Amino acid sequence: MSDLSLQRRLAAKILKAGRSRVYINPEYSEDVAEAITKDDVRSLIKQGKIELRPPSTPSRGRKRRLKVKKSRGKRKGHGSRKGASGARTQPETTWVHRVRKQRKYLRELYIKGEVDKKTYRTLYLKIKGGVFPSVSSLRNFLAKRV
Repeated sequence: MSDLSLQRRLAAKILKAGRSRVYINPEYSEDVAEAITKDDVRSLIKQGKIELRPPSTPSRGRKRRLKVKKSRGKRKGHGSRKGASGARTQPETTWVHRVRKQRKYLRELYIKGEVDKKTYRTLYLKIKGGVFPSVSSLRNFLAKRV
């Protein structure tokens, strides 16, 4: 097999692509080896003896593996975080979750009869006011009260 580096380089220039994208059909390697000028290479391109391969796209295999790891909750340590904690989970949503948990717990206590209507109402308003940072603090408050 002869060296076709010159023809490959000329074809790459003509096709305005990289050398790795130029495909020279092995069946016509003797014909291609005879081509010396750009015009010769152009005629070979028209004949279909030299072709242009499509550009290779980056593999998504690594990205898929990353996605699986992230779905399992990995790769979320301190080194992977960018932005403040408020940028990752908004304070409004954390507030809503916290208040809903507290109200649900208070409702359970009211239904069980552990809390009367008046204390239920005052605690409900305290929850609304953001007095308790968590359900456990609400529990501690009730334990101290009784």
